[in-house]
Amino acid sequence: MTSAHPPRPCLEPAEGSELDEALRRAFWTSLHRNPLPALQALAVAARTVGALYRQIAQAHEGPGGCGCGWEPDPDSDLIVLEANLAASLLKPPEPDLARMTALGRA
Repeated sequence: MTSAHPPRPCLEPAEGSELDEALRRAFWTSLHRNPLPALQALAVAARTVGALYRQIAQAHEGPGGCGCGWEPDPDSDLIVLEANLAASLLKPPEPDLARMTALGRA
Protein backbone atom coordinates (compact mmCIF):
# COMPACT_ATOMS: atom_id res chain seq x y z
CA MET A 1 0.00 0.00 0.00
CA THR A 2 1.42 3.35 -1.02
CA SER A 3 0.61 6.67 0.52
CA ALA A 4 0.73 10.03 -1.17
CA HIS A 5 3.55 12.15 0.16
CA PRO A 6 3.13 15.92 0.37
CA PRO A 7 5.50 17.80 -1.92
CA ARG A 8 8.89 18.43 -0.37
CA PRO A 9 9.90 22.06 -0.30
CA CYS A 10 13.17 22.84 -2.02
CA LEU A 11 15.79 24.65 0.01
CA GLU A 12 18.11 27.25 -1.43
CA PRO A 13 21.73 26.36 -0.72
CA ALA A 14 23.77 28.77 1.34
CA GLU A 15 26.49 30.77 -0.37
CA GLY A 16 29.64 28.65 -0.64
CA SER A 17 27.60 25.51 -0.09
CA GLU A 18 28.27 21.91 -1.04
CA LEU A 19 26.36 22.50 -4.29
CA ASP A 20 28.68 25.36 -5.23
CA GLU A 21 31.75 23.24 -4.53
CA ALA A 22 30.32 20.17 -6.32
CA LEU A 23 29.54 22.18 -9.46
CA ARG A 24 32.95 23.81 -9.49
CA ARG A 25 34.71 20.49 -8.98
CA ALA A 26 32.63 18.74 -11.67
CA PHE A 27 33.38 21.53 -14.16
CA TRP A 28 37.15 21.42 -13.65
CA THR A 29 37.29 17.62 -13.51
CA SER A 30 35.41 17.46 -16.81
CA LEU A 31 37.77 19.97 -18.41
CA HIS A 32 40.81 17.98 -17.30
CA ARG A 33 39.35 14.81 -18.84
CA ASN A 34 38.22 16.45 -22.08
CA PRO A 35 39.96 19.80 -22.60
CA LEU A 36 37.89 22.48 -24.36
CA PRO A 37 38.54 26.14 -25.02
CA ALA A 38 37.33 28.14 -22.00
CA LEU A 39 34.44 29.90 -23.75
CA GLN A 40 33.22 26.64 -25.30
CA ALA A 41 33.28 24.95 -21.88
CA LEU A 42 31.32 27.85 -20.37
CA ALA A 43 28.76 27.62 -23.22
CA VAL A 44 28.27 23.92 -22.42
CA ALA A 45 27.84 24.82 -18.74
CA ALA A 46 25.26 27.48 -19.67
CA ARG A 47 23.27 24.95 -21.73
CA THR A 48 23.39 22.57 -18.78
CA VAL A 49 22.10 25.26 -16.42
CA GLY A 50 19.26 25.94 -18.91
CA ALA A 51 18.35 22.24 -19.00
CA LEU A 52 18.50 22.09 -15.20
CA TYR A 53 16.21 25.15 -14.99
CA ARG A 54 13.64 23.41 -17.24
CA GLN A 55 13.76 20.27 -15.08
CA ILE A 56 13.34 22.26 -11.86
CA ALA A 57 10.53 24.33 -13.38
CA GLN A 58 8.71 21.13 -14.38
CA ALA A 59 9.11 19.78 -10.83
CA HIS A 60 7.31 22.90 -9.55
CA GLU A 61 4.32 22.65 -11.89
CA GLY A 62 0.89 21.36 -11.01
CA PRO A 63 -0.69 20.21 -7.77
CA GLY A 64 1.93 17.49 -7.18
CA GLY A 65 4.84 19.90 -7.61
CA CYS A 66 7.21 21.25 -5.01
CA GLY A 67 5.46 23.07 -2.18
CA CYS A 68 8.07 25.83 -1.71
CA GLY A 69 5.91 28.44 -3.39
CA TRP A 70 8.28 29.32 -6.25
CA GLU A 71 6.50 29.73 -9.56
CA PRO A 72 8.79 29.51 -12.59
CA ASP A 73 8.83 32.66 -14.72
CA PRO A 74 11.49 32.22 -17.41
CA ASP A 75 11.56 35.93 -18.32
CA SER A 76 12.20 37.31 -14.84
CA ASP A 77 14.21 34.24 -13.77
CA LEU A 78 16.58 34.83 -16.70
CA ILE A 79 17.11 38.40 -15.51
CA VAL A 80 17.96 37.11 -12.02
CA LEU A 81 20.36 34.50 -13.44
CA GLU A 82 22.05 37.13 -15.63
CA ALA A 83 22.39 39.47 -12.64
CA ASN A 84 23.97 36.70 -10.56
CA LEU A 85 26.40 35.94 -13.39
CA ALA A 86 27.34 39.61 -13.69
CA ALA A 87 27.75 39.95 -9.93
CA SER A 88 30.02 36.91 -9.81
CA LEU A 89 32.18 38.35 -12.61
CA LEU A 90 32.59 41.64 -10.75
CA LYS A 91 33.17 40.08 -7.33
CA PRO A 92 36.86 39.65 -6.47
CA PRO A 93 37.87 36.00 -6.15
CA GLU A 94 37.83 34.56 -2.66
CA PRO A 95 41.10 33.22 -1.29
CA ASP A 96 41.72 29.54 -2.02
CA LEU A 97 43.56 27.84 0.86
CA ALA A 98 44.86 25.13 -1.50
CA ARG A 99 46.80 27.75 -3.50
CA MET A 100 48.05 29.93 -0.63
CA THR A 101 51.70 29.93 0.31
CA ALA A 102 52.40 28.54 3.77
CA LEU A 103 53.90 31.18 6.04
CA GLY A 104 55.05 28.89 8.81
CA ARG A 105 54.57 25.55 10.52
CA ALA A 106 52.13 24.45 13.13
